[in-house]
Amino acid sequence: MSLDPKHTFAAAALVVLATSCAGPNAMTTTAVPTPLPPPCPPAPSTPLKIPYTLFTLPNGLTVIVHENHTIPRVSVNVWYHVGSGRERPGHTGQAHLFEHIMFEGSEHVPKGQFDNWLESVGGNSNGSTNEDRTNYWEDLPSNALELALFLESDRMGYLLPTMSQEKVDAQRDVVKNERRQSYESRPYGVGDLALPEALFPPRHPYSWTVIGSMEDLTAASLKDITDFFRAYYSPANSSLVIAGDVDTENAHQLALKWFGEIPSGAKPAPIDVPPVELRDEKRIVLEDHVELAKLIMAWPTVRLFDPSDAALDVLTDILARGKNSRLYRRLVYELQVAQDIQAMQSSQHYGGLVTIEVIARQGHTLQEMLALVDKELAELRDKGPTHRERDRSLHGIETRFLDSRERLGGFGGRADLLSSYWFHARDPGYFAADLARYQALATDDIQMAARRFLTAGRVLISIVPKGKKDLAVPVSGAR
Repeated sequence: MSLDPKHTFAAAALVVLATSCAGPNAMTTTAVPTPLPPPCPPAPSTPLKIPYTLFTLPNGLTVIVHENHTIPRVSVNVWYHVGSGRERPGHTGQAHLFEHIMFEGSEHVPKGQFDNWLESVGGNSNGSTNEDRTNYWEDLPSNALELALFLESDRMGYLLPTMSQEKVDAQRDVVKNERRQSYESRPYGVGDLALPEALFPPRHPYSWTVIGSMEDLTAASLKDITDFFRAYYSPANSSLVIAGDVDTENAHQLALKWFGEIPSGAKPAPIDVPPVELRDEKRIVLEDHVELAKLIMAWPTVRLFDPSDAALDVLTDILARGKNSRLYRRLVYELQVAQDIQAMQSSQHYGGLVTIEVIARQGHTLQEMLALVDKELAELRDKGPTHRERDRSLHGIETRFLDSRERLGGFGGRADLLSSYWFHARDPGYFAADLARYQALATDDIQMAARRFLTAGRVLISIVPKGKKDLAVPVSGAR
């Protein structure tokens, strides 16, 4: 049956707003002294998983429902399978710009009312963009579920009628200001801007920043923005998770009610991205308005869920997570030559990177930092980590996994995990298998990852105070 979109969306929105009031959900206890009960028997172990049911609507939208009645809350999580990696040189920043535009109203949601309507029922929302996807979520009382579905479906299916040059220009200015605050005016931000282009080859989907260049943001036309939306913001290129205090079949029917009439749209063709290899060392020196010099070391690595991905996560933990890590203990605590040190493995859909970042103390150069880090890396490659180092990292990883599993919504909660596993592994229930990758690691696996990836092929970016290039790693020494 054909439905009148304006009647369906606008009228139902008023119904949702009128009926989404908080109800009494209180538990009462009586403070009466009682003898201590006998010890309870151990609780039976339950599988480490996030249960879900997956549906596909006729228009291609993937719907994942996670039913859990622990609390009367629900999370709605939408992933559009497009990030900055789908942009083109000269047209960067469009995915992130659209993240902002999506909060600026749609055909049946006046500008400024998206957050107001959510807050009126005790809900909140947010969104984010990375290289691979753009996501939006709403956490709210379960009796207001239809409001979140209405809001998300209206901007998926009915955003373009409200697009205007004025809206694009306003959000363009917001994004430019965000770039200034996050990169250009932030200490050491120039290094984050330089790293993607230095590490990845030209036209690689990760060779530019998610936020885009100022020149590309300035040049983006209304047609560029609307074409980008038509290409990627469609049911066929999206997934919807409804998680929490819901009935699975009812959630399926509600998804069909609110999203079913939106045209499917084209599913973008997959892109083939070969692994990145650096055979030589690239050295870059940047000056910034900072007091202390910083060294960024970076190596290209592997895609998310590659067999080496988990070992690299543990490797960077051993190097620089916490005060007992190798580099922190040696450079910050024992020798007291560094102010701070961090290491991270970041795997995405089409590749990854390991970074080590060291801020030197006054009186010490980045060449000195490089020599000390390289000595520790050589030791790890030669002898491998200890079992204690491996176990300490795994305990932290398990804790972080379980923390995510305990949270329903927001960034990294169960709803977001289901979306992520569906996109990256085509299996929303990949949680237990993901954790098992880490638990199966031996110290030899971590040592082999260090030997394979932390090699001479790398990027070194020295960020030094204005006029103090003598603190940098010399460019002439590049291999």
